[in-house]
Amino acid sequence: MHRVSVESFQIGLFPVRNRDYEWFLEATGHPAPPNWNHPDFCDPEQPVVAVSWIEALQYCDWLTPVAGKRYRLPTEAEWERAARGDREGALYTWGDAPPQEHPEYVRRWGGDVRATLPVGSGTPNGWGVYELGENVHEWCSDWFQRDYYAVSPERNPQGPASGERRASRGGSWRHHIKVSRCAARSSIPPQFQYADYGFRVVCDGGQGKPGHFPVHR
Repeated sequence: MHRVSVESFQIGLFPVRNRDYEWFLEATGHPAPPNWNHPDFCDPEQPVVAVSWIEALQYCDWLTPVAGKRYRLPTEAEWERAARGDREGALYTWGDAPPQEHPEYVRRWGGDVRATLPVGSGTPNGWGVYELGENVHEWCSDWFQRDYYAVSPERNPQGPASGERRASRGGSWRHHIKVSRCAARSSIPPQFQYADYGFRVVCDGGQGKPGHFPVHR
């Protein structure tokens, strides 16, 4: 464990929803991702899934001129900062209770759960951010390197310069106990489109001061 500093940033309260992504598809003519019409994943309020890292970046590039500010994917460090919120030392976004004791456990992961839930249907963390550890694995901007945090800079780590897999953070409807921890890291190749992968956007700036928080290797 060591301490990292990130500059102020703003992050989406929810992962990008189907209805958000639909605007992108209509405006650009980009092909819909797999599962777009699947009954388990097509509710407008569910997070869009099976979007590759490359497509998530394309969405940010489209949104930037539309919204008038630069949107991008979060770095791993920014994502973890947002996940911890006001619980700097907690294991999970909801505290230290294991997932089985989390009030949302049965609804999200108990029994035969096969899909995401509409965004905002759970309880936000202390900063009002929803489902950072529960609904979908979320793409980060960084290339993945297993030992990166042994050598990363203290301020605004951006990940290694190159790699074969892109980093992701957070638990999903499919995988929960191991990767729901705020510090847990995962990765897949950037062209992969998985039904338990989504993303949320960030932009630079905000009213807060740069945050300092512990990250774990």
